[in-house]
Amino acid sequence: MFRNSTLKENRTVRDIALNMLIAAVSLFVNGFGVYLTIRANIGAGPWDVLGLGVARTLGILYGTASVAISYAILGIDIALKAPIGIAMFIDAFVVGKTVDLFNRIDLVPKCDGPLTGIPVMLAGLVIMAYTQYTYMSASLGCGPRDTLLVALTQRAGRIPIGVVSITLLSLATFIGWLLGGPVGIGTLICAFATGPIMQLAFKSVGFDATGVHHQHLADSFRVFCGQKGHFRRRFPKES
Repeated sequence: MFRNSTLKENRTVRDIALNMLIAAVSLFVNGFGVYLTIRANIGAGPWDVLGLGVARTLGILYGTASVAISYAILGIDIALKAPIGIAMFIDAFVVGKTVDLFNRIDLVPKCDGPLTGIPVMLAGLVIMAYTQYTYMSASLGCGPRDTLLVALTQRAGRIPIGVVSITLLSLATFIGWLLGGPVGIGTLICAFATGPIMQLAFKSVGFDATGVHHQHLADSFRVFCGQKGHFRRRFPKES
């Protein structure tokens, strides 16, 4: 049974500051999970195929490309008038640059085949799933990509969110592949295993992502300005 006993209300400056820290640390560890999926060397996840493709084409670091893509998507979210939370800006920066940090440290050697790559890939996805839980429990916003998915679905009429998601991921993968991003069995694993692994992780800690009421950016600013914060409409859940 889901209990969501760790959800935060962010009613004071101290609450928001603490939960920003929780979100940042969670996203740092999440970045390590992303790093593992890339080091698995069997094809990256759809969005990482795009990030790696952009990085290769422009001759920049993966994290720099990822940050640029994330903020571009965040800009689209804002243009679509999707709900924006303060942690979304943290998400857009921290994950990509964390991957750059671990690439520089060279903590995990690049895998040389599926026998070693698949377990490393799955370990990365498990880490990402549990850090999604701690990140979302801070109640300060979802990731830019998930917000984009829901915003596009809301404007797609009767087209199911699953179809919109597949289209979005396929487009990111295709563009990334054209730019030289790595596509392989790992891409399929990320595309089809991420959701089930996340659901199992959430169930294991009794967390219901649909029950989270994330605080809107404007309400966070009201709290910082000494006014009473309150929740606006519910944010989309992570997918």
